[in-house]
Amino acid sequence: QVHLVESGGGLVQAGGSLRLSCAASGRTFSSYAMGWFRQAPGKEREFVAAISWSGGSTFYADPVKGRFTISRDNAKNTVYLQMNSLKPEDTAVYYCAARVAVDKYDYWGQGTQVTVSS
Repeated sequence: QVHLVESGGGLVQAGGSLRLSCAASGRTFSSYAMGWFRQAPGKEREFVAAISWSGGSTFYADPVKGRFTISRDNAKNTVYLQMNSLKPEDTAVYYCAARVAVDKYDYWGQGTQVTVSS
């Protein structure tokens, strides 16, 4: 079992920055990959970024490449999402997820709201 708690969301003006954090507990944090997803009102949940168990590999969705950075601190059992140059279309509830299973993200946090005003 893995328990995930996100924090760091809020209201920011376009062009601003936020850093989301996701604290994990339960299973050994360094043994699984982590990801960030988001869901805007009326839209499907979409992939944002992912990071391997070691932090050596990262992946990004095209809309956030060059603006968002995913990282992790295995000593603190925490994954981060640094979001720069935010746009109104980044407004969504952001979720972190743990990929304990080989082929899916099977543990999810409760989400944190990010609102970008124009």
